[in-house]
This record gives sequence, C-alpha cells and structure tokens, in this order.
Amino acid sequence: MLNAQLQLVKLKSKLIFNDEFFYFYFCQKFPVLIKQKCIQFFKILFPANLAEWGIFIFFLLAYGFLGTYIALNYRIVFDSRIPWDAYFSFDNKAIVMTGGSFERHPLSYYFFNWMREFIFLFTNGKTDANFRFFLVLFSNITVSLSLVHVYKYLRNIIKIPLKISLLIIFFYSLFATNILLSFTPETYTYTLFFLVLFNYYSAIALRSKEKISGLALVFAGVTVGGLTVTNFTKVFVPVLFEKNIFKNWRKLGNAAFRVILSIGVFVLLYLNRINFKYENILSKSGAQYEKFSNAKSAPVWDMIVSYFFGGNILFPSFFIREKHNMKGFYFEAIFMDTFSSVLSYTFIFALILMLLWSYIKNFKNRFVQILMLGFLVDFLIHCIGKFGLHTAYIYGGHFVFIFPLMLGWLFYTYRFSPKFLSAFMSILSVFTVYLIINNYHRMIEFFDFLNRYYQ
Repeated sequence: MLNAQLQLVKLKSKLIFNDEFFYFYFCQKFPVLIKQKCIQFFKILFPANLAEWGIFIFFLLAYGFLGTYIALNYRIVFDSRIPWDAYFSFDNKAIVMTGGSFERHPLSYYFFNWMREFIFLFTNGKTDANFRFFLVLFSNITVSLSLVHVYKYLRNIIKIPLKISLLIIFFYSLFATNILLSFTPETYTYTLFFLVLFNYYSAIALRSKEKISGLALVFAGVTVGGLTVTNFTKVFVPVLFEKNIFKNWRKLGNAAFRVILSIGVFVLLYLNRINFKYENILSKSGAQYEKFSNAKSAPVWDMIVSYFFGGNILFPSFFIREKHNMKGFYFEAIFMDTFSSVLSYTFIFALILMLLWSYIKNFKNRFVQILMLGFLVDFLIHCIGKFGLHTAYIYGGHFVFIFPLMLGWLFYTYRFSPKFLSAFMSILSVFTVYLIINNYHRMIEFFDFLNRYYQ
C-alpha cells in the first residue's frame, strides 16, 4: 500500500514538469467543473426556489391568458399582409420572417429563423392562429423569466425583504412595456430578457469578486448586440468595475483580451451576415438615422417625458392612422399620443425623481453605476440624438428594467429607517393602484381597436 502511494506521488511530481500534467489535471477536474458551471448556469437562468417558481408561474398564466386570447381571436400579432406598424410601431411580420434590418438588428436573422422553423414543425408551415399562439407563447415565457431575473437581482444582489421585492415586481409587471412585449414577437422582447439576465449574472460575478468570463461576454455580445446593435456597448460596462482592474496591468490586459474577443466574434458574425459588404452598414445606418431622427410629433421635452419615460410605463391615450404595406394593402394602425392628464405627468415626474434620488444616494455603488451607465446609452441615443424619439415608447425593452432595480436600491438605502420604508411602501402602493387603473382602461381601448379592425 505504501509503495503504491509513493509511486503515485512520483507520477504526479513527474507530470507537473511536462506537458502531460495539463491533460492529467484536465481529465481529473473537467467533469466536476462542467457540472458545477451547469448547475450555476441553470440556477441563474431558471427559477431556483419556491418564490421564484411562484412568480414565474403566476405571470406565465396572467400574461398567457392575455396573449393566448389575442393570438387565437385577432390577427394583430401576425398578419402576412402587414410588415410593420400594426400596433405601436412594432414590426412583427418583418422581424419574424427576416429578423429585421441588418444595420439595426445584425444577427436577429438567425435567431428568428430558428424560432420560426421550430414553430412550423407544429403548424405545418402555416402562419395561422396556431402560429400566432406559439409566437405569443415564446414572448410570454421570455417576459415572465425576465421578471424572475429582476426578482433574483432584488433578493440576491440588493438583498431587500421579500415583501418589498414582491411589491416592486408586481408594480413592474404592470408596465406598458411588459404588457405589450408579453404577446409581441419582436427583438425588444428578447433583448429585455438577455439584458436583465446579463446584468444579474455580471452582478453575481462582481459580488463574488470574480471576473466576467470571456465566454459570457461573447454570448452577451452576440445576443444583446446581435438583436439590437445599440445595446452592444452595454455588455462591456460591468467589466470596468471588476476589482482592481485599473491597478493591475495583468488584469487590465486580460479584460482587454476578453473585450476584443467579444468584439471580434460579433464583427465576424456581422460581416458574414452581410457577405462582408461592410460599406452597406454605413450607408444604411446613415439613412436610418435621418429617417428616425427628424420625425416630430410633439415638442422634444414632451416626447422625452411621454414617450421615452412615460409610454414605456404608463399607457397614454391612443390615436389611429391609416397605413399601407407598399403593395396596395391598406390597414389601420394604432399609436401612442403624448400624455393628456396632469396626473400622468405627475406620476412620471415622481418616478423619475425617485430614480434620481436612488442614484444620488447610491452614487458610490458600482452596481448602481453599471445600471445607470447602461441607461445613459439609451438616453443619449433617443433623447439627445433624438433617434426614434417620436416612437420611443417601443424601446422600453432596452432599459425599462432599470426602474424596479433602482427602486430596490432606494429601499436598500433606507433599510434602517422604518419611517422612510413605510413612506416608500405607501407611495409605491399608490403608484401601483394608479398604474392598474390607467393601463387597464387603455387596454380596453386597445381591445376596442382589435374588435373593429383585426378580428
């Protein structure tokens, strides 16, 4: 027995000093590492406890009832004659069938091709009510999971109490963006999911004092940036806040390598998508910017408040306009108007004030800085650059999750002050009631529109 142990020690000592050591270590450790990583991944991706499963199932049923009813009774979700704008400027048919324009959605072509072909297995290649049902089902699952990830962030990163977390999640679930995306097959639906997931994953990595893996950056770059190119830079924001990254040249070099790797993979896939005709990117992007930056439907300040901030949370009034598909087919489309009620403006301004309050009080918190820097990207593009500002109410999938998370950080700031906590709970409860009443009323108007034009 002793001789066998001595032989094993000699073997390991010999392996350390030659190339075979790597293979020995790899074969011994690889299965365990893979198992651990898989468990961690599934715990992050899916509900991991009773409360999370409860949230997921509750919203799966709630959104599912709404989406299924719309899909089976109306043509609004997908009509082969209507490529875009049937409701609130969403491009359902164009996105589902082609992935959208390559200059704004570089890799969504592949994502939606796979999804469409998978659904066709169950619908025999038809784009009928069953096809609409599966499109809605995927959107429903995606939005419900994104709510779970917001809850995970509130509980596991911010660590606020269960009661407050559930109130924030319920409040957030009533946002116009979540209601609409729960039955909308669009890039925004899946961008919301991947952005929330990546923010939660990166927060876990930073809290554990680990670096964000290169594989995660590549995956996030391809999914987040591939679905909407303007979100690509958000993937690298958490890297800036890794521990001692600017104090250690080795760590800085490693971070640079991971970022360059992610950019390289994204660029190669992007160029392959357009057959390496890179000159088309600049010409198309310039044309898109001119088209979507010059349209004005209201004063700039009102579009910022009513569309960028407000329309993603609180439904304003609607108006109907006749559109056509460039091939002789005319259809009625519904759009959001600016707010017409003082109460609506008050609600949005109060919510913005709470967001800014949370940011100021948590200014030195790196997790808060990550969230707000990502939000700044959207603010610069849409509010300063005015790109798509007249329809900014559809861009909520890129940033609307910032509101519940910043509310969570605000509660965290005053966790030792019962008076402030009670006051915030009361305010949020009043906001929730108002949001229910307003958005329920507007959804009735939306169904009236469906009954008139899309049965």
